[in-house]
Amino acid sequence: MNFSFLLWPLIMSDTTTLNKQYFDKEAATYDTRHERALAQIIENIRDRLDFLGVDWADDDDSDDDREEAQGGGKPKRPVRLLDYACGTGTCSRALAPFTTQCVGIDLSEGMVSAYNTRAENQGLSRDEMFAYQGNLCSPEDETPAAFSGPEFYNFDIAAVGLGFHHFDDPLLSAKRLVARLRPGGVLMIIEFYAHGKMDAHHPAQHTVKHHGFSEEDMRDVFVQAGAGKDFAVADIGSITLNRPKEGTHETAELKRRLFIARGTKA
Repeated sequence: MNFSFLLWPLIMSDTTTLNKQYFDKEAATYDTRHERALAQIIENIRDRLDFLGVDWADDDDSDDDREEAQGGGKPKRPVRLLDYACGTGTCSRALAPFTTQCVGIDLSEGMVSAYNTRAENQGLSRDEMFAYQGNLCSPEDETPAAFSGPEFYNFDIAAVGLGFHHFDDPLLSAKRLVARLRPGGVLMIIEFYAHGKMDAHHPAQHTVKHHGFSEEDMRDVFVQAGAGKDFAVADIGSITLNRPKEGTHETAELKRRLFIARGTKA
């Protein structure tokens, strides 16, 4: 068993700044460029609602609940999602029909703006879907003042969609997210399976800290973070991402195999 990835130094590199700068530049074209891959991820999340094990606001098996939600009535159960490293809101869009509130947090102001613009264009209120710029995972700031209020705790599910490979310390990040869950809440991580190193010319290579994860890696993180109960991993197949070729207006395809990991806070 390889625990080396859990032993990162206490002094972190300036990954936060690099990620913020990169994704601020990406925000305006992100949804368009990755439209097919994002749609595939959303479909895979919705296909695995039972696997995730949340008592959803709109039970997929209940026509009455679904009709009530579509008709503008309030679903029977309040269910709150924390979408961390939310980007433009892929996890939020996937789970919005089954939750009553989606709260996004991201380092990138550009991504937060894109998230909120899309939510507003869909007619959603701030109480239903809204994102904030910020960082819950700084080793120097365990409880950021901006996110210390009760509205940022007791979530039913916390999700990270393709963000863990950008984090200096995934274990610390998982612990911070589990702390935001209610007892019995679910941590959900979507990530790449372990793969080879990125092309040195890839524009995002300086933001990537981990070249995917094994199921064993994920299990160790979930258990040590306090969300190891009922841990499970689902293979969701491969997606193709489009990236710009350096110095050109052309794009290159990058194929990666993905999984969803889930665990329950004890």
